[in-house]
Amino acid sequence: MREIFRPAAFAMTTACLALALSAISSGEVLAQAKQAPPKQAAPAQAVPPPAQQEVPAIKQIALTEKQVEGVLAAQKDVDAITDKIPDNAKPDPKIDAQLDAVARKNGFAGYDEYNTVVDNISLVLGGFDPATKKFVGAEMVLKAQIGQIQADKKMSAKDKKEALADLNEALKSPPPAIENKGNIDIVAKYYDKLAEALGDSDE
Repeated sequence: MREIFRPAAFAMTTACLALALSAISSGEVLAQAKQAPPKQAAPAQAVPPPAQQEVPAIKQIALTEKQVEGVLAAQKDVDAITDKIPDNAKPDPKIDAQLDAVARKNGFAGYDEYNTVVDNISLVLGGFDPATKKFVGAEMVLKAQIGQIQADKKMSAKDKKEALADLNEALKSPPPAIENKGNIDIVAKYYDKLAEALGDSDE
């Protein structure tokens, strides 16, 4: 669905992460997963899996508060369009035009710019600890999740194995380093709203 309209790495990774997080059954861990569903939004992008097509790296930019507010304002309208797209749908110029219109209405040059901003936000969000809402880096977040799953007594062995396999795979392909450190402060300021908006969009 979103693979058409968002970079494949972002969609692929969030889908993989959602699978891992959906298997977590303990109350505290589940609450943390719900707080920040887009954790490690881009871990699989540096080295794509062998079966996947080559995925372009994120074009890193310095975020502005105006861009972040634009993403938050546009998110519901974007979701309303993309949620109706069937899986494996071919690109549709009408849908592209609708998405461009939503992006322009919210201060972007078009949907491509909107996506670039979302990717940069997600790259930063992936490094936030949902419990403390502090930036610790994607690798630390992944390791914490692995520890939580290993300690979970309620999760079935099968679900635990699958979740750990997904998280360990993500650890092998870490996201790129954040080039614009100021992005961390901007995302931190809007953390709750971004985690809710972008998390909902990828379920």
